[in-house]
Amino acid sequence: MNVGEVAALAGVTVRTLHHYDRIGLLSPSGRTAAGYRRYSAADLDRLHQVLLYRELGFPLEEVATLLDDPSADPVEHLRRQHRLLRDRLDRTAAMVAAVEKEMEARQMGISLTPRERFEVFGDHDPEQYEAEVQERWGDTDAYRESSRRAAAYTKDDWVRVTAEGEDVEARMAAALQAGVAPDSPEAMDLAEEARQQISRNFYDCSPEVHAGLGRLYVEDERFTAHYERRAAGLAQWVSTAVQANAARQGA
Repeated sequence: MNVGEVAALAGVTVRTLHHYDRIGLLSPSGRTAAGYRRYSAADLDRLHQVLLYRELGFPLEEVATLLDDPSADPVEHLRRQHRLLRDRLDRTAAMVAAVEKEMEARQMGISLTPRERFEVFGDHDPEQYEAEVQERWGDTDAYRESSRRAAAYTKDDWVRVTAEGEDVEARMAAALQAGVAPDSPEAMDLAEEARQQISRNFYDCSPEVHAGLGRLYVEDERFTAHYERRAAGLAQWVSTAVQANAARQGA
């Protein structure tokens, strides 16, 4: 392939390939009678390695050292690049999650400082389902009431709200592990406590609305994961208890 074809294939400029040639990082294996560069398959493999290392932030001098190391085979380069790319992916994912959390927190109106957020929630994100809630109920009075209340909460308020939620979820998990049936009076009473907490802290959560939330616990994997982290099978148990409680109240 000539230099123009290689540049188009790799998504770089001809000037970049000329520079790599000048510094000895990537010199074409052949030239035409007129002196034009001709790149072989091996040259393209090396260019691929160069571009991967550059994308990972390695300076050209270090890239040359790595590629010219006689003890490193192509598989070793791939392993190194794979490891570095996985590390970058993890860091990027964490950054994306942090930005999304901040966006959702601003939409929710939670006004805690960063230190207060860590003190209250630890690694738990109180707005992790906000996008789902806003999409489904953003135009409802319940959503507006929840946002209004949350915006006014202080650190102490969130400590109280979080502790209440943790307490009822822990008792639900204990009931599941003790073999309590999810449609039993004991389970329904726990579900009613959860509904009352929502009404007391966020918005008027009717039995009908609570039943809809209960279905989400098993229909949406994000909700399911929240409960499954506490106890295996808890999402289904809570969902059944919530809907049984709603039916008990005529919903």
